[in-house]
Amino acid sequence: MAKRLAAAEKEVLVEVVRFTQKNGLKGSDGAWKDFLARNDRKFGASVSDPRKRSRDVLLAFLQTFSKDFQKYFGKLVKRQKERSDVQQHMNDFPDQVSPEQKLVQLTAEHPEYRKNYCFPSYQEGWKVLRIGDVSSLVSSSAMLAIDCEMVLCHDGTEAVVRVCVVDNNLEVKLDTLVNPSKAITDYRTHITGVSKKDLEGVTSSLVDVQKSLKRILSKGKILIGHSLYRDLCALKIDCSQVIDTAYIFKYANLPTTASASLNSLCKSVLGYSVREEGEPHNCLKDAEAAMNLVLAKLKHGFNDPIEVAVSGNTGAPALSRTVQSFLWEPQY
Repeated sequence: MAKRLAAAEKEVLVEVVRFTQKNGLKGSDGAWKDFLARNDRKFGASVSDPRKRSRDVLLAFLQTFSKDFQKYFGKLVKRQKERSDVQQHMNDFPDQVSPEQKLVQLTAEHPEYRKNYCFPSYQEGWKVLRIGDVSSLVSSSAMLAIDCEMVLCHDGTEAVVRVCVVDNNLEVKLDTLVNPSKAITDYRTHITGVSKKDLEGVTSSLVDVQKSLKRILSKGKILIGHSLYRDLCALKIDCSQVIDTAYIFKYANLPTTASASLNSLCKSVLGYSVREEGEPHNCLKDAEAAMNLVLAKLKHGFNDPIEVAVSGNTGAPALSRTVQSFLWEPQY
């Protein structure tokens, strides 16, 4: 893995350094800016954009991390190479690229993608789903849509308590309750629809769900969801074959970096609401709605900006759920 890191191109090393910034990682000389302040007497940390630093400086910083981290960085380099190979194959053989894969690409091109889909999968308990064969991947049309409900736990984290997955025929592939295995302080029943009584006797764990998802997402299947990064964070699954329904539509009345809620997007695109005001979420219906949005996008295009519903109380756009607290934009 150390050899893979040492042989990586500058563009790849830039992404790895950005990853350390987004996740607040520190080597033996501290974080990225600390490293620059210590080792560059001329500029210090005043020029901290990784793109403006030499390959040697980037590599020297990454080599200040432990062997375990360097091993993980090697995996990041491999994944970046796989993604580059996918993009190159798409450029070389555009006729082989499925419409579904084009939506994966459209998701990855969204200005918020890099920030929100940069997961701390080096941490214990995370699972990384492999890309697989490139030629098979770019022609893949198999899709699954997912939605999760999360509760607030005593340690301040969110934990998954229900997971639903449907295929492109809206056939249910997974619908299970999950035992968080730690104290819950707020079931958020008015939102999740899940109560303490619902979880009595539930033995399925997050690890069990991860195994199920890894099995059904094999062979290049594409995972769909609305603000999907939030579900993946809670599930501790790092998956790059994704379509985020919040990212594949253009909005006429929202900023470029903003996204509409699932409910307001369904009103505009599908002509119906997923839920009435004040009604709790239905995990299965939300997964179905995400799939229907993608199917509508594939069938009708929706290339022009659309108007989305705004909140009746404030007049502000009904925005989707916010990013997890540990995902942040680096400050250069």
